[in-house]
Amino acid sequence: MPIGRVTQVVDCRESMGMGKGGGLAQRGTISETRSPDVIVIGMSPGRRHVTKPVCDITSGLRREGAEFSVTTLVLNAGSGVPADSPVAGHVLGAYFGLTEKEIAQIEQHKVAILHHGNVRSHVVQKVRFILEHANIKAIVVSQVPIDFEDLAKEGIRTAVVMPPPDRTKTKGIVMDIVSGVTRGQTPGREKLAEVIRAVMKVLKSPT
Repeated sequence: MPIGRVTQVVDCRESMGMGKGGGLAQRGTISETRSPDVIVIGMSPGRRHVTKPVCDITSGLRREGAEFSVTTLVLNAGSGVPADSPVAGHVLGAYFGLTEKEIAQIEQHKVAILHHGNVRSHVVQKVRFILEHANIKAIVVSQVPIDFEDLAKEGIRTAVVMPPPDRTKTKGIVMDIVSGVTRGQTPGREKLAEVIRAVMKVLKSPT
């Protein structure tokens, strides 16, 4: 029994990882926590889709003393773009998608951190697809600079700019954006602090 401390749960995987030392979580894995507050969603691992910042973010949340549980979800089909995306016909390879199980897992949480890489159109379309299916407050973390207007133009609800009612496509809503988090590299302390502030703001909001 801990005395004078607050127990925090931060998990990275539910099964053995891949790569040297088993350090990289496999696709289709989720770590379960007793009190699901924050879920960090990463792309499927591969040569171009590196999930590394995801575990750095979860570790950063713990180091900064955030008093909540963090779950990491590595998507089973986290590469490419959704099949219904306007740019889908120009992309070779697999399509981005979600399973019913993944949607249910996401919606168990209070806030989702979405990390989707360095191609603006891909980031926007992946965020749109997730929030179409999952009703959750989200923080977008990307390498490429994007803004609320970019998201609203694609029918994504945001805390700053709303799309017209007849063009709104999402149940979920983007509460904040943190750009400049480089794929495959450990985020700097300032960027981690931005993510933590955004998470805490959402968790403390009354609605």
